[in-house]
Amino acid sequence: MNRIFEDTQIAFELKSDSELERAYFLFKMISNQPLVKMGTVATNFAIKAKLPVEGLIRATVFDHFCGGVNEKDCMTVVDRLWEKKVCSVLDYSVEGSNEEDPLDNALATVLRVLDFAKEKDAIPFAVFKPTGYGRFELFEKIGSGVALNENETAEWKRVERRFEVTCKKASDLGVSLLIDAEESWMQTAADALVEKMMRTYNTEKTVVFNTLQMYRWDRMDYLRKLHSVAIKDGFKIGIKVVRGAYMEKENERAEDKGYPSPICASKKATDDNFDAAVAYMLGDLNTISIFAGTHNENSCYKLMQLMEDRGVRHNAANIWFGQLYGMSDHISFNLAAKNYNVAKYLPFGPVRDVMPYLIRRAEENTSVAGQTSRELSLLKQERKRRKI
Repeated sequence: MNRIFEDTQIAFELKSDSELERAYFLFKMISNQPLVKMGTVATNFAIKAKLPVEGLIRATVFDHFCGGVNEKDCMTVVDRLWEKKVCSVLDYSVEGSNEEDPLDNALATVLRVLDFAKEKDAIPFAVFKPTGYGRFELFEKIGSGVALNENETAEWKRVERRFEVTCKKASDLGVSLLIDAEESWMQTAADALVEKMMRTYNTEKTVVFNTLQMYRWDRMDYLRKLHSVAIKDGFKIGIKVVRGAYMEKENERAEDKGYPSPICASKKATDDNFDAAVAYMLGDLNTISIFAGTHNENSCYKLMQLMEDRGVRHNAANIWFGQLYGMSDHISFNLAAKNYNVAKYLPFGPVRDVMPYLIRRAEENTSVAGQTSRELSLLKQERKRRKI
């Protein structure tokens, strides 16, 4: 397989010299773990104290990792990415709430994104988190089999309605819908609800995608069972496959409550699990559509090789690669240049409300071995090529 991810000219072609320098500065900062911790504390304090820091945040970390403060604000970035054949997934990245109004606000926002997506080939997907549509504790209670009281039953019906309204609109508009995964102890209820949506809306083509976090050792079994059910009952399944985002929280809860951790025993086991899921899904592209959300170069190469071995064309409609905006441009843009389907997750929302997301991005880049150093190495290479 030709190693295509070293081409920094293609990777950073959209970045001006000043944007390249900002990216280099940000990843230098993120590479310093104590600095990230201090910056997180200072940022949280400044926001809670309502200090006037939004302008500084917007000009630096926000504009690097986010598309804008609302859907319309994102359109400049969407259009720039589309110039290079990279699609966008507008991701309303405001944290979930226990109050009904914010949940309905999240629904209204996703419905607006669907309208945007219908009018723009550059936006083939919409996305939402289950806890954007319902209380975490409610998902947890249902997943654990605990009976709901009358108020909770009515509340769950409203959650189901939000899912139903969104999936129906996506189906009517012909737009695909990615539903994110969250912590394992709420995911059982979310899985059941997403499967219900697939049965209704994935009969002719794949509209609804569930997300599998492959750092969980049980997800391959879940995938096989879902596949068998889909074949038996005559519906298609969409799967966004990722490694996962809640490892520390999962391990801590398992230790505190005295049950086996759902997380794979090692990074290698997680990598193997991810690649096994992709290979399995490629075995039945008549039933399964794949969205491979990964910043791992080896996993991308393995998927590319499998496609080549099986004679699957680069731009096959039911295979997508996905990365986060502001990260792994060397993967996204070089894949797009070879005519693979590529989409960037493009977070948006008010600066203050999106800060928890941005803090997680910084912390994850600091904790993932090799991620930040790889970004820095490629940025240095491009700076040298441009002689900045």
